[in-house]
Amino acid sequence: MRMLNASIVLYQPDWQQVTNLTEVILQSDYVDCVYWIDNSPNKHTFESLDSRIKYRHNPYNMGYGAAHNIAIRESIYDDIPFHLVVNPDIILTRDALDSMLQFIAQHPEVGSLMPRVTYPDGQIQRLCKLLPTPLDVFGRRFLPAQWMQRRNQTYEMHASGYDRIMNIPYLSGCFMLLRTQAVKQARLFDERFFMYPEDMDLTRRIHRDYLTVFFPHATIIHNHEKASYKSLKMLWIHIVNMCRYFNKWGWFHDPERIQFNRNAQYQAASTIDISSTEH
Repeated sequence: MRMLNASIVLYQPDWQQVTNLTEVILQSDYVDCVYWIDNSPNKHTFESLDSRIKYRHNPYNMGYGAAHNIAIRESIYDDIPFHLVVNPDIILTRDALDSMLQFIAQHPEVGSLMPRVTYPDGQIQRLCKLLPTPLDVFGRRFLPAQWMQRRNQTYEMHASGYDRIMNIPYLSGCFMLLRTQAVKQARLFDERFFMYPEDMDLTRRIHRDYLTVFFPHATIIHNHEKASYKSLKMLWIHIVNMCRYFNKWGWFHDPERIQFNRNAQYQAASTIDISSTEH
């Protein structure tokens, strides 16, 4: 049964990396097609291309969320039940993808799912997060690390152990397995965000009506670059878009953030069955 589309947003990519990831995704019997949404300045030409790969070149770099929306709208139009948003620097296996898809298909209350994510050396990436305050975002970037250590551990939910299924209000956009109805109901990615907070913004909107789940029973590898720590241009993009996020949701007065974070911290410290987890 074809029940999943995937989209990979590209900008001057390593094509071998993209091809390797795509080949694994297409191994799944559940996959209908994979969209390559290319924001690069120049259109790429291919000698041959699998018929299940749909290449779209944009005339300008419209940003991460807006580019994924092109493919998500196709999934909605074609009535595909699930859509995978995935970075080109992800390494996964067919078994991991199939186990995630089977889980979300069996749990209609789940709107979004993220697996356990590691660095290439096996170290876990702490990508289950609370909805941030301005201090969480800008303090960890500009203040001494020792000043923010305890707060960062709370923000990244270290105490949870990352060893159980959890309902988290902020999941990373590097790998988002989405229920198409849920993302449609949430009105897709907010295209005002060029990149960085678009995953946070979408997750919290889906979280209002569905569970947004961390699923530790499948593991993927992410070659994370942390571009904003290496490029002043990317740092500026990060700052501008985070300011847009706080302008939208509130810099200091954000009651929903308080409630979602309180619920997440409570259930992370408890043993709670997913079927009884509150949104």
